[in-house]
Amino acid sequence: MTWVERAADRSPAVQRSRNRGMQQAKVIVDAARRLMVNGSTFTTQELVKDAGVALKTFYRYFASKDQLLLAVIEDMVTESCLQYREQARTLPDPLDRLRYYITTAAGSFGEAAQAARFISAEHWRLHQLYPEELAHATRPFTDLLLGDIHAAAEAGVIRPYDSENDAWLINQLVVAVHHHYAFAPSDERGEDVAQRLWAFCLGALGGRQP
Repeated sequence: MTWVERAADRSPAVQRSRNRGMQQAKVIVDAARRLMVNGSTFTTQELVKDAGVALKTFYRYFASKDQLLLAVIEDMVTESCLQYREQARTLPDPLDRLRYYITTAAGSFGEAAQAARFISAEHWRLHQLYPEELAHATRPFTDLLLGDIHAAAEAGVIRPYDSENDAWLINQLVVAVHHHYAFAPSDERGEDVAQRLWAFCLGALGGRQP
């Protein structure tokens, strides 16, 4: 940041304006998440009506509907990671935390099926158009995994080949499994699929089943 930006940040008026902007952007993202529940696409007009904002307000924060969807994905991933971290906080073993993150994320494919199909379809479309932005949106889960991959490696319970790349590959695998089961009918329980995925990931990280 330049000194001008730092000085502006210290201005109470600028801070109030920034806080209002963040609140309005969050209102728009929350409206998009509500509209996605039914698994069907929505227009920008339907979005601003649900959010209770003017169309010009929408374009003040998002250049397009695609940019909004990227923000929605990032919001959902970040929110999930915060929940996973909090729920696993009492697990002292980093390997147990890794198992929790992976099995919880992969085993949730039966929840909110319509919304999951919408996100899955949009994910691959957005990947073709905005690969770097989508990678940024899903990065929080990679970072969540990476912290405990490092911790488990230091404890000597796994032997990762390349911790950074391993975390990224596991993220991609969890996403692929989740997207597959969003559309493919299955009689399997989510936890059974998740446990098989965990066994595979543990082996890939150089660990062994107890």
